Amino acid sequence: MPKAKKSGKRKKFDYNQDRKKMKKKFIKKCNPRIENSQIRNAWDDKKSMARNLQEMGLAFDPNRTLPIKKQRIFGDDKVTKAPVGIVTKPYVLNQLEEEANRPEKDIKTLSSDLIEYAQYMIREHKDDFKAMARDEKNYYQDTPKQIKRKINEYKRCHPAHYEAFIDSLAAPQPMIQ
Repeated sequence: MPKAKKSGKRKKFDYNQDRKKMKKKFIKKCNPRIENSQIRNAWDDKKSMARNLQEMGLAFDPNRTLPIKKQRIFGDDKVTKAPVGIVTKPYVLNQLEEEANRPEKDIKTLSSDLIEYAQYMIREHKDDFKAMARDEKNYYQDTPKQIKRKINEYKRCHPAHYEAFIDSLAAPQPMIQ
């Protein structure tokens, strides 16, 4: 029976491969970085992932953690029991809950060009969106609804800025004598 072509060939060192880079890549793949700081600080590399999460009070497999009622044709419904683990690091769970309960800030902002565009349209046409659509500064040929949406976005993202702008429009201009 014939042998495979390169089975008896001697192994040669590949000078084109960066061994240091390959090792780093392998380590990074095997031990990915944990993004959450609370979990990363409490993580023990000597223990398995399931054991680490169990000690923190987190679920490794949600299908085993949450009890599921199994339907039977005859008789009672049977409830599967979830395995109970000892939580030795409850502070991680408390920190995660505290972080989740914090109100999230709306950090969406608009470009300065869009803010200037909305201010110009409000200054020139007040609430007449059809006139805004016919304006020569409407370079992108936005429809009245698109312009209305952009102005509402400006109101929502920068409410204090919008109020100050409206107040400056309402203030009477001093007369020059």
